[in-house]
Amino acid sequence: MAAPMIPPAHAPAFLAAHGWGDAQILPLAGDASFRRYFRIVDGDRQAVLMDAPPPHEDPRPFIAVAEFLCEQGLTAPTILARDLERGLLLIDDFGDVRLRETVDAAPHTEAGYYAGVTDLLVHLHARPPMEGLPVHGLDQWLDEVMLFSDWYCPAFDIDVDRDAFRAAWAEVLTPVETDGLPRVTVLRDYHAENIMLVPGKDGITHYGLLDFQDALVGHPAYDLASVLEDARRDVSPAVEAAMLARYQSATGQDIEAAYWALAAQRNTRILGVFVRLWKRDNKPHYKSFQPRMWGLLERDLTHPALVPVRQWFDANVPLEKRAEIWL
Repeated sequence: MAAPMIPPAHAPAFLAAHGWGDAQILPLAGDASFRRYFRIVDGDRQAVLMDAPPPHEDPRPFIAVAEFLCEQGLTAPTILARDLERGLLLIDDFGDVRLRETVDAAPHTEAGYYAGVTDLLVHLHARPPMEGLPVHGLDQWLDEVMLFSDWYCPAFDIDVDRDAFRAAWAEVLTPVETDGLPRVTVLRDYHAENIMLVPGKDGITHYGLLDFQDALVGHPAYDLASVLEDARRDVSPAVEAAMLARYQSATGQDIEAAYWALAAQRNTRILGVFVRLWKRDNKPHYKSFQPRMWGLLERDLTHPALVPVRQWFDANVPLEKRAEIWL
């Protein structure tokens, strides 16, 4: 059940203790977790209050990753105040200009903005990954795709061969695991609704990063697939191809096969996650994203490296229980 957008009772005292006692607390956003965000307004200054209530949430990973990203020369929120026991953080307010709405309103800007978000990844991946992060590799990739068989398939009475599903994915993803490319910091939820356009900054610092507390150490193709095969907005195929080429040219790395495999892995996982959010967490609006997810996955599955997984889908998931069931 989504938490109501009412500030926690202890928020006013927390704000007062840190010099924001006269501020307004205005609803800003919730997300797929228990976290909620409020805009704090005191005259001409603003900040954001993150409510990450324990035991469901722990704000410490957000703090650690934010500080790491800032150290790398990127734009992540500064932590202005914290109460870890109650899960409250006061952080920078990047404003209201998000990448998603900006590009949707002016499609001709898409290539330029996505060049920036691609260059940001090139910059981040040129630096050693953050220490202490969990590994995101073959075992984790395989566990994640099982969300499709464990949540999506039962929701539509699809009886599937789970062992064959995992085996098909292992065949596709093992070459990605063993491709020898250096592992990098993976933000994991790097997409247009988590990227703000920050006034007064330019280059890659113009892009304000959010929702990175689940960062991992993993494959360099993962975040590129996340932002170019976005669950929430359609990125043109021409821009996707251009940004994949841009990344490879800048890094000298051939990530094409890994890109399509990890895009398919991510999209399969998300199909299961969105059903779980609908069924378990009573967040039915996630159903609206499923036709796009199927469109992305069907396209990914046409890549030659995905043949074992495509064959499993063709044998186990009828066409009428893919995108068609959501339309």
